Amino acid sequence: MMNLQQFRVLLAIRDEGSLNRAAEVLEHGVPTVTHHLRSLESHLRVKLVDRSRNGTRLTPLGESFAEEIEPVLARIDRAEQLVTAQRDAGVVSLRVGSFSSIGSRLLPAAIAELQHRTSVRVEVVEAEPSEVVRMLHSGEVHAGLIYDIPELPEFAGPELRLRTLLDEPYRVMVASDGELATHEVLDFATMGDVDWVCSRNESEASVRVLRRISRGLGYELRELMRSDDLYMIHGLVAEGLGCALTTEVAVDTDFDVVLRPAKQDLGQRRVSFVTRPGPNPAAVGWLGEILGSVAARLEAASAG
Repeated sequence: MMNLQQFRVLLAIRDEGSLNRAAEVLEHGVPTVTHHLRSLESHLRVKLVDRSRNGTRLTPLGESFAEEIEPVLARIDRAEQLVTAQRDAGVVSLRVGSFSSIGSRLLPAAIAELQHRTSVRVEVVEAEPSEVVRMLHSGEVHAGLIYDIPELPEFAGPELRLRTLLDEPYRVMVASDGELATHEVLDFATMGDVDWVCSRNESEASVRVLRRISRGLGYELRELMRSDDLYMIHGLVAEGLGCALTTEVAVDTDFDVVLRPAKQDLGQRRVSFVTRPGPNPAAVGWLGEILGSVAARLEAASAG
C-alpha cells in the first residue's frame, strides 16, 4: 500500500540526487529512506531508482511516476496549510457587519492584511449600526463596525465589547467654490435655508446631531436627499446643491469639497469595532488589531 511519505522520499531522491542528501532534507535516517523506497517499488513492481558511482537518479518509470505525484503532493500540502490556518483562526468563514460609508475606507485594507496572515474567508454584511448589533446578538455575524456619538452612546452595556477605532469631530462639508466655504466657522443660526444631504436612517448619528441643533435654533431641517452613498453625497455637495455633516477621515479628496467647523457644538463621531464579550475566534481578535492599525494610518493621512 502506498503512502505520502513514500512519495516524499521519491521526490527528495530526485531533487537531491542522493539517498544521503534526501535523508538529510527529510530529517530521516538513510535506512528509513531506503525502506520507504523499497516499499514503493515493491508495491508498483518496478524499479524507480538507479544507483551508481555517479550518484542516484530516477529511472524513466520513476521520473514518470514522480511527475504525476508531485502536483498531488502540492495540493495536499496546500490543503494541510489551509486547515491549519483555519484551525488556528478558530473559524472557516468570518462574518463582519459594517455600515457602508467609513466601513469602505477601513475594511478592504484590513481584510487584505488579515488574509496575508490566515486563509479564513471574510464575508461582509452591509447594514446600519443598529442592525449590525442585532446580527451580532443573534450570532449572524462574528463582529461589526458601528458608529455613534460618545456623549449620547447608542450602543453600550455588558453585552457588547467596543474597541474605538476613530473618534473625530463632526464638520460641515460644503462646496469648495461655494459661499459657505468663505467662512472659517459656520453658524447654524444663519443656515435655516440650507439644504442637507442626510443618511437614510433617521437614527444615524449625524442626523440626530443635525436635528438637535436645528430644533434648538427653532427651525426644521431642510432635506435635499437621503443617501448613504459617499460618492452621491460628495457629488451633491461639490455641485453646491447642499451640505452634509461628516468627519475628516470620511472626506474624498477627489471631490471639490471642504470641511468647516461650526459655532455650535457638533460633537464627535466614534467608529468602533464591536464583538460579543467572552471567547471569540482568534481571527476576530486579529481583525480588530489590524483595523486599529488601518484606522491610525487613515487618521495620519487625513491629518497630513
